[in-house]
Amino acid sequence: MNKIYDLIIIGAGPAGLAAGLYAGRYQLDTLIIEKAQDGGQISLTSEIENYPGQIIDVKESGNDLIARMRKQSDGFGAKHINDDINSLKLEGDIKVLSSSYGNEYRAKTVIIASGAHFRPIGCKNEDKFRGMGISFCATCDANFFRNLQVFVVGGGDSAVEEAIYLTKFAKKVTIIHRRDELRANKTVQEKAFKNDKIDFIWDSVVDEVNGSDVLNSITIKNVKTGELTKYDADPKDGMMGLFGFIGMQPNTEFLKDSGIEFENGYIKAGESTHTNIPGVFAAGDVRTKLLRQVITAASDGAVAAHEAEKYIASLS
Repeated sequence: MNKIYDLIIIGAGPAGLAAGLYAGRYQLDTLIIEKAQDGGQISLTSEIENYPGQIIDVKESGNDLIARMRKQSDGFGAKHINDDINSLKLEGDIKVLSSSYGNEYRAKTVIIASGAHFRPIGCKNEDKFRGMGISFCATCDANFFRNLQVFVVGGGDSAVEEAIYLTKFAKKVTIIHRRDELRANKTVQEKAFKNDKIDFIWDSVVDEVNGSDVLNSITIKNVKTGELTKYDADPKDGMMGLFGFIGMQPNTEFLKDSGIEFENGYIKAGESTHTNIPGVFAAGDVRTKLLRQVITAASDGAVAAHEAEKYIASLS
């Protein structure tokens, strides 16, 4: 492909779509490349409550919000394509992006908005039972565990909030935390401690999961004593649930030979969204930042597009 875009955006989550919207308003010839479906992590959220300006009287899902963002970016001329970028040559005035399908894309600037994904639980047989008892999204899958026993791994805000949500469906929710106290904010903790349907297993991790076709046993290891305890599903139920909420991992594997600098696995970029490579910017969950929310991702996208426009102007 010989065409040279003004800007290529990798990722069509809130950061990427906001960048596309602003880039279009700057009249930049913009291409947004998304590996999977638009939205990233927010597309897994069934209800959004904290995005300014959202439709208050309607329970708006992540997909609803993303659909409106996509429509806005389309309206300002951003082009969209599905492809899997697996290598980048970012030095020089023209950046070259190659995909696993043999396609090549060129641009004067690049915004990396590839997002992040849930960190795996790390237990034996985890992959075997993903989607068969193991989940990483309570709002997506809670209904599948109605009146079943459910375990939640983690001790931060997300883990405790999702555990509370799961009590609306499960008959019992047990939080497994590798420390002896939660890391969630005090308000959330108080709600969990007051909830009769929530139990806690401290100083422990999930060592192994088992079952036939679906998850029906969990072995938990005490990190201080090494003691193993097995929990079996109620024979009447036939299965149990395990939800993992132990943090996120940035989607940066495809950048390993790009020359971009990282910090704790995330792209090293401040509020200006500039990376260490001129003309390359990072926006959203993939960059180093204090708060990873839809609103901060959208903010990053706007800033990155603004900085890309300034960079292109400096080339002429």
